[in-house]
Amino acid sequence: MTGLIWCVAFLFVFGVLAYQRASLVIWTISFALFLLFATRLTGLSFSLILAWLFYLVLFIPLNVRMWRQRYISQHLLNFYRQVMPAMSRTEREAISAGTVTWEGDLFRGNPDWKKLLEHAPAALTQEEQAFLAGPVEALCAMLNDWDITHNRIDLSPQVWKFIRDNGFFGLIIPKRYGGKEFSAYAHSQILIKIGGISITAGSSIAVPNSLGPAELLLHYGTEEQKNYYLPRLARGEEVPCFALTSPVAGSDAGSMTDHGVVCQGEFNGKNILGIRLNFDKRYITLAPIATVIGLAFKLYDPDHLLGSKEDLGITCALIPRNTPGIEIGRRHFPLNTAFQNGPIRGKDIFIPLDWIIGGPDKAGKGWVMLMECLAAGRAISLPASAVAGAKVLSYAAGAYARIRRQFNMPIGKFEGVEEPLARIAAYTYIMDAARTFATASIDSGEKPSVASAIVKYHVTELGRKIAADGMDIHGGKGICLGPKNYIGRGYEAAPIAITVEGANILTRNMIIFGQGVIRCHPYILSELEAARLDDPKAALKAFDDAVMKHIAFGISNFVRSLVLGITSSYIVQAPKGRMKRYYQQATRFSSAFALLSDVCMMVFGGSLKRKESISSRLGDILSYLYLLSAVLKHYHDQGENHDDLPVVRYACLYCLFEIQERFDEILKNFPNRWLAWVLKIIIFPLGERFSKPRDAIGHKVAQLLIAPTATRERLAAGAYLTPVPENIMSELQDALIKTIEAEPIEKLIKTAKKEGRATGHSAAEQAQSALNSKAITIEQFNQFMQAEEARKKVIAVDDFSNEELVPGIIQPVNEYADITSK
Repeated sequence: MTGLIWCVAFLFVFGVLAYQRASLVIWTISFALFLLFATRLTGLSFSLILAWLFYLVLFIPLNVRMWRQRYISQHLLNFYRQVMPAMSRTEREAISAGTVTWEGDLFRGNPDWKKLLEHAPAALTQEEQAFLAGPVEALCAMLNDWDITHNRIDLSPQVWKFIRDNGFFGLIIPKRYGGKEFSAYAHSQILIKIGGISITAGSSIAVPNSLGPAELLLHYGTEEQKNYYLPRLARGEEVPCFALTSPVAGSDAGSMTDHGVVCQGEFNGKNILGIRLNFDKRYITLAPIATVIGLAFKLYDPDHLLGSKEDLGITCALIPRNTPGIEIGRRHFPLNTAFQNGPIRGKDIFIPLDWIIGGPDKAGKGWVMLMECLAAGRAISLPASAVAGAKVLSYAAGAYARIRRQFNMPIGKFEGVEEPLARIAAYTYIMDAARTFATASIDSGEKPSVASAIVKYHVTELGRKIAADGMDIHGGKGICLGPKNYIGRGYEAAPIAITVEGANILTRNMIIFGQGVIRCHPYILSELEAARLDDPKAALKAFDDAVMKHIAFGISNFVRSLVLGITSSYIVQAPKGRMKRYYQQATRFSSAFALLSDVCMMVFGGSLKRKESISSRLGDILSYLYLLSAVLKHYHDQGENHDDLPVVRYACLYCLFEIQERFDEILKNFPNRWLAWVLKIIIFPLGERFSKPRDAIGHKVAQLLIAPTATRERLAAGAYLTPVPENIMSELQDALIKTIEAEPIEKLIKTAKKEGRATGHSAAEQAQSALNSKAITIEQFNQFMQAEEARKKVIAVDDFSNEELVPGIIQPVNEYADITSK
């Protein structure tokens, strides 16, 4: 019995030390005191002698660095180098790009929620608010998406001029160069308002302010390049594009065959040192109207004119459109959207070395430059585009579901329609929370490379799901294109955001966890860097420091996962309030994720990056933990409105369910079955299961969407909802309010019909009959008929003659080039 008590006491001490992530010194002192106390209390028994021997054999070598390095760390280092994944130059440069933000806390298994909630929320300056209320509103009022996408297949010359004259191409350019110098959050808000009205306009503005010459020049350009190009870009005198993708190199940009060779050549009548370029690019947004082209290519120096290296690597240069040899191809037509997009080619083009962005010193640094810019930009443009559609759709679908009637009741009150309505609301909340959190991180000075990949992937994927749900709710209204259709083009264009700036299938399978585990894990990067050191002593010392901490980290996560599973995370310190349980469960799953990540790396080693089904699911767990964190912070920053609770709870439950499902999928497909069984016991010791959000909460969410509630307004905040006659959103809102106000009158008419005091087939006939029998007043009759008229206007669809269906002639490309360069 005494032995059992001591075993329990030992396990208790072990568990407390591991749970609290105690240092090696604390472990050593604590177990020495434990053994001294046991010896003092019971005497030196045989079992205690064995315990003392085990203590001396284990802890003395661990605390003597020379012994530890020789007998433990050296062997681990040798093994580590054998299983360490081989990485290409582009992979190493991609991993080194950007900074680690909240996703790093999630990887550590013990997120600091106070730190999260104290992070400065996204906010607009007065100048940014004025721009949104002024030029952005004015631009939205000018946009007729049907005219843009069907008749012109482009923005009108007037819109192009307005964009240029009001500085929309210079949102990120500093004021000293004539730009707006807006924050990432303001940039996102501007794109949301415009993109909700016109994808073409949103894309046309996004590209010059995203991954393009302006951002590359800001961070890496020479002073001469900045002083020349940035003012011209800010004024719209130059229209930029950036050419990265080629027919043979899409997601695998490192395999591009576009190349330049350092050589002597003639330029402006002089023989100078420059680059002879050959390239073939496609899918380049704004290429047909661009006046300056940012180009990525591989640079070679076979004659060693710049130095000893022959293969210098990917390089970025700025090339004026009128450079001899540049060929702008015919336009692409991406899924019926009208933004300018097309191929660019060049054969034997000679350019000066000074045209390299940053000058000759930046030759071969292009991939690093691009990855650094993507680390921030990936979280802005495309997520904003998806959020724009989600906000408009949540606002419109809720109204339409209340206005549209079938079987004598609004379709939004059918449970089958409530399901997609609830998803639309919750997904919109998640998307908005994620992009807001990410842009706030960028504005605080971060370049969140992993977080931006998470946001880009999941926000655009949720946007695609919302588009499908919205189409299901609208039915025939959604599939008939025309000026009255406000969701059709968004539905068509959803895959565009999925495809660009790193295809989502690549982002999920290779970037989120593949890059995240190295950048965000507290010790992996240090171990990798140590293992690559040439100096054996320095490598062993650095590796020893990292691997000892890593082992303790793994033991701690093992204990924490088991303890938090057994206690269902009730012991976790978390912010008080209605969301406390979600914080606690997120901490539990964060610890389990850290444990499972380490186990997978130990089992698979360097082959883990090829186990894409496993690594992508690990990335999903990290992603949903990030999305859940963003939702909790968004709710906190918005003042924890009680009215929003159903939506927030739905969003949190959705994230927790998806996390659980990914754990299940990994463990079911884990090759080592006994280890999978052990992990399942540790992570889910009580067999606790999270379910999808219940129907009851989905019903509450749907009801918030089919009425003019404050929650619905907050979900759509930032979209173009201005009540002007040309805005279809204002027509929907007007019809929604009139429909709700007329519902009591409709009940009076139905009662009168049942009692025989009203007759007729149509609603108008029945209302007139009810008025004649004095079942309703003239005021009620007029109110009811106004609601009927508003409803008919909303549910109407367009029809055309054959001649009207033929789109207008696309204007010559050079005309738009002239417009934007004058």
